[in-house]
Amino acid sequence: MYRALSSFILLLPLLPTPLLAHSGHGQAPLTTPSESDWATRHLAEEHHISNFDAGAFFTLHDFDSSLSWTPDEIRRLYGLDDESQRGVDEAKKAEVVRRTLETFDTDGDGSVQRGEWIDGWRAGKRLEDFGLGPGHHGDDEYEYEIHHFEKFHDENTKEEDLTHPEDIAHFRKHDEQEAAAQHQEQMDRMPIVEQNIPEKFRRH
Repeated sequence: MYRALSSFILLLPLLPTPLLAHSGHGQAPLTTPSESDWATRHLAEEHHISNFDAGAFFTLHDFDSSLSWTPDEIRRLYGLDDESQRGVDEAKKAEVVRRTLETFDTDGDGSVQRGEWIDGWRAGKRLEDFGLGPGHHGDDEYEYEIHHFEKFHDENTKEEDLTHPEDIAHFRKHDEQEAAAQHQEQMDRMPIVEQNIPEKFRRH
């Protein structure tokens, strides 16, 4: 674990300024009124953004820069493929995509075009809250930084300060991934020994 911790500490000065600007031990996270729509709460909790327009929201979640949201991108927007949603059945996830398309896909082509989204937003349409959380769609590193590091640590954090259960679990996962990669690399370098190949797979 200490190798991963050390690597992260070395990267702290390279983190984007906005990520560290909100940091601070014990600093309260960005909050929104409970009556706020899901998109507003999503940006506050997942991106620490409180001021936005419809176009900016769309572009942020246009993950392939195609000027449209595909069903896969809608799934990602809502964080449906995140580990936290493993207990949600596929029928519910399909419902999220279907109802979002019903709301914004006015030409029925199976995707939400940027213009459709902006027109819908201006008409008062909003992303529905399906009760599945704020929409975790970053990678492990991003989610750790947003939901833990920014709240409890800052740019002055030292290796010995990273002792919270979330810190330990995060860097343990780093170490496990590194160990698995090293093992696979060793296996890839090993010569193939014919005697170790099962008979049914050998060429005759």
